[in-house]
Amino acid sequence: MGNRMGLFKSSKRDDTPDESLLLHYQVSKDLALLGEVYQRHTEMVYYVCLRYFKDSERSKDAVMQIFEELILKIERQEIKNFQKWIYVVAKNHCLMALRSDKVRKIDFSEDFVELSVAPHPEEDHVIQEQRLQTLEHCIEKLPEKQKIAVQLFFLEEKCYNDIANLTGYSMNGVKSYIQNGKRNLKQCIERGKDE
Repeated sequence: MGNRMGLFKSSKRDDTPDESLLLHYQVSKDLALLGEVYQRHTEMVYYVCLRYFKDSERSKDAVMQIFEELILKIERQEIKNFQKWIYVVAKNHCLMALRSDKVRKIDFSEDFVELSVAPHPEEDHVIQEQRLQTLEHCIEKLPEKQKIAVQLFFLEEKCYNDIANLTGYSMNGVKSYIQNGKRNLKQCIERGKDE
């Protein structure tokens, strides 16, 4: 894993805003620039992971894994506030990892996707894992605001008001993103079952 703790050293050598460095990275593809931006926030990412995992070593590993994921994620998303964005990415990484730890049953017959900790006794572990992967794939394909709202509502069990406060979305926006996200998830999952 190399010197993971090196990630926690402060590297804010100048006052260049994160978003400016990201723009330079997107043009140059110089990983050192992406590393510079990420390094400024690794301590926060580590503590987010620690809050979820309650394990220092696993949290350090997650900091490295999240950096590896950034290269792809940054290509697909417009980032206006890197600190807020990386916080959500770190939380989502931890939630996905914890969900994978506990084999969860996914009920595809409901109007929305429901996760429960208890696996169905007759259901094969491989089938459960396939369903989990389908769900994760479909969540990733949602438009960004729908994805955030759906994850906060279903995975973190936040109410509409909490989601509005956390994201800055209007109350009507939150309801719309969740409703549309549920519909898009269901359609994506149904397509996955037919393929």
